[in-house]
Amino acid sequence: MPHLDPNTFSFIADLGQNNSREWFEDNRARYDTARNDFISFIGVLLMEIETFDSRVAGMDPRRCIFRIYRDTRFSNLKTPFKTNFGARILLGGSKNLHQRTGYFMNIEPGNCRLSGGAFRPEPEWLHTIRQRIATDSTNLKRILDDRTFRKTFNGLEGEAVKTAPRGFSKDHPDIVLIRQKSLMARHPLDDGAMFTPGFLKHAARVYEALLPLNEYLDNAH
Repeated sequence: MPHLDPNTFSFIADLGQNNSREWFEDNRARYDTARNDFISFIGVLLMEIETFDSRVAGMDPRRCIFRIYRDTRFSNLKTPFKTNFGARILLGGSKNLHQRTGYFMNIEPGNCRLSGGAFRPEPEWLHTIRQRIATDSTNLKRILDDRTFRKTFNGLEGEAVKTAPRGFSKDHPDIVLIRQKSLMARHPLDDGAMFTPGFLKHAARVYEALLPLNEYLDNAH
């Protein structure tokens, strides 16, 4: 059963300790091998996800991978490379990152996770989601209360505004949900989990448990 090569994780761990262009060039062959391993795994994972979510059919795994190069122009962090391998599986790729839900993977020492949902949705979409919750939260609560969902995720996570968003009452019974700026579900992983033979099926089960939340949020458009 496909899983990631431990050397892929070793490269990322070493990059975190040697985040310089000189070290990266000296280890470019390791990077190329690790990147190809990650792409290969995402390709197989896409086929697993397609069995329950046909929207991923035909996606190119290479276009699901985040760049390793960090954009330092608007960041206080000036190291040249990201210290993780990341993937986002969603229609339209990066340009739709804030316009629809997706399936996300992060491989990073001490911060490995599978996740999904709406990441910092653009204002119009976020407002529509909030209105839907404020009008009737029954369907969302049913999803969040589902036994499989609760066993897989720790509820909704993500940034939230400190008070009620404009146009919503701070006394609304669902204000905790309405305050969310991101509506994400995250499944943490031990660092070694992705090297085990059962990881592919495990990841697919996590994403299948996420599907009802993704559909609910996408249908708010």
